[in-house]
Parts: sequence; C-alpha cells; structure tokens
Amino acid sequence: MNNDNTKEFSFGTQVRKSPYFDATVRWGAQGFSVYNHMYIPRDFGDPVKNFWNLVNDAILCDVAVERQVEITGPDAAQFVQLLTPRNLLECAVGQCKYVLITDENGGVLNDPVLLRLAENHFWLSLADSDILMWAKGVAVNSGLDVSLCEPDVSPLQLQGPKSGDIAKTVFGERIDGLKYYWMEEFELDGIPLIISRTGWSSELGYEIYLRDSSRGNELWNHIMKIGGPMGLVPGHTSTIRRIEGGMLSYQADMDYTINPFELGLGRLVDLEMDANFIGKEALKKIKSEGVRRSQVGIEISCPPLSHPNTSYWPIIIGSEEVGYITSAVYSPRLDKNIALAIMDVNHSAIDTVAETTTPEGNYSIRVVQKPFYDPKKKITSGS
Repeated sequence: MNNDNTKEFSFGTQVRKSPYFDATVRWGAQGFSVYNHMYIPRDFGDPVKNFWNLVNDAILCDVAVERQVEITGPDAAQFVQLLTPRNLLECAVGQCKYVLITDENGGVLNDPVLLRLAENHFWLSLADSDILMWAKGVAVNSGLDVSLCEPDVSPLQLQGPKSGDIAKTVFGERIDGLKYYWMEEFELDGIPLIISRTGWSSELGYEIYLRDSSRGNELWNHIMKIGGPMGLVPGHTSTIRRIEGGMLSYQADMDYTINPFELGLGRLVDLEMDANFIGKEALKKIKSEGVRRSQVGIEISCPPLSHPNTSYWPIIIGSEEVGYITSAVYSPRLDKNIALAIMDVNHSAIDTVAETTTPEGNYSIRVVQKPFYDPKKKITSGS
C-alpha cells in the first residue's frame, strides 16, 4: 500500500469524486480521466503490468463512474423496453442484460448493462453519456407512470482468474452459485450491496454495487485486506484486454452516428417483437437497405505501439479513405498491434490489406477476425 498522503486532484465540484477516490489514491492511483462527470483511475503505474495482473491474478477497479439510471413505477418494464431494441420479455428478476439505447435514427446513445432488481425496479449501469437526461425527456412525453433518478449506487469491479476464490472468501460460499449475467443482494459488515457476475474485462469477474456511498473506503479496504494475500492488487480497466476481447468503448468505438447493425450487434435488435421502441422504424429501414460501414478487427504492421491511440487514424486504400481506426494498442500476449475500426463495408472482408496513418508514420494494416483472444468468451462466462 502506498503512503497516506492523499494528493489533491480537482477540476472543481462539477467533476465528482467516487466513494473510493481517497482509497485509490492511497493505494497508488497516479492519474485519472473523466467519465460521466466523475474521476476514474486510469494509471496505477505500468499498464502492461496491470494487464498481466488482470489476466493472471485479480484486480480491484473503481468504476463508480458507471452511474445508474434507476427506473421504478407501475410502467417501469414497459418504459425500459421503449428505450432499447433488445427484447426484454423474458428478462427475469435478478437477471442482467447487455442492451443498447438507441435514438430516433437508430443510432447508439449508450450500451449499458440492465439489472432487474424487482418486477418494476431496474437499473441501467451506464457507459459514458448522459442517459438520465435522455430518459427523463422520453418519460415526460411517454404517458407512462415511471420515476427516474440516479440512486446512491457505486460499482467496483473485481476481475481476473482469482476473482472467484477471492469473492468467495470475502462474501461467502453463496456467491459460488451466482450465474453469468445474474445478480443478488449481499451484505458485508452491514454494507448493503448488489453483486453481479458481470464486468468490463473479458475475464472472470464480478461487479460490486455499493448502495451507501459513505462506506466506500471501508468496502475497498476490506476487500483489499482479504484479497491482497490471495493475489489481488488495485488496478484499472485494461485497454489491452478490452481490445483483445473485442469489447467496445462508448465515445471511442461507437456513438450516436453508428447503428447496431454496423457494429455487428444485430442480435440485440428485435424488429419482430410487438413492443415499440425508439428507433424501431429507422432500424427496420437500415436492415432492409443494408449497412454501408462495418466494425472490424485490425492488425497493424509497425513497431509495438507505446500507448493507445488518442485520435482516430484514417484507413486508406489507394487514394481513397475507407474508414478509421477507433481503438489501437500493443498486446504483449499476442505480440501484435491490434485495433478496432470502422470501415466501408465493401472493403471490410477478412484479409483486406490497407494502410493507416499514425503520428509515427504510415503502416500497412490487415482486417482480421475479432475478438483477438478467447473468441467464444469461455473465460468470462466461466465455461
């Protein structure tokens, strides 16, 4: 554990600190980004070491920036279905679903995890965009009896191959029965929690939703005290592992100008269900006419990238720009520079060769299959 001298980070009160902020600084957080108007730790030293900690052992991440939109009321289920093209008819109480929130043009506004806590009680665990404001606007004109708010809920992620044993030691044997994409209520020394078998790592893991922000430091320290001797270290979400797993990051790999079919996420769109949802007619038209762009995996033939890209890199074939790289990183496990990109559908076939322009120069690229590692998601599902 690092020294107790807490550094002062501040952009003012408009950027909020999480309940774990002070604990992460004490445990070695050296840099932060801003996500959903909150600080998120992005640097605990070496990102490559953080990657190996994640894939070999376990890390504890402050992801309180995954703010919740809480939806309650007699019409809550109908309202949630209005927001997403994924069919939720069979979503049971206690179940979680990866969903898309679409606008009137079929564009993706967010890709949260939906948690159903009760028959008419839902959380949307958000990526980086102001969906509470969108949902409130929809609710005002929906004619549905619902209430929306941001509850006092702050998630941690416990991720990595040792996370199962650590979770069982911290929370008890009952957590062993928690199935992939399901959640249950827990209590730890009087701290109220929801724990789900989900995560943003492509590894085995859990998300621990704290329901009392006054006890954030206590929860963090309790988990680290027990988990530390078992291999747990503080960390941050790994860009390397995310791209290896083909996981999309909102604002980087998608935004409201991109639709689910372009992302290869048509499985999350049910155009045949009776229920209406925002963007349904637009998505019917897009599916009928076909997409013009496609999200693809890329290998870049260049020296190992020293850090992820901080701008989009154009993709060129001949003299024509046919797409752009959205996320790129060097994978030490694969010993390759790997990337996610949006490309013209006519140039997106596997083994297509093109060129990209990076700050270091122009390099050859090739379209490849994704995910780059564990394509069947056997690790994260525990199968």
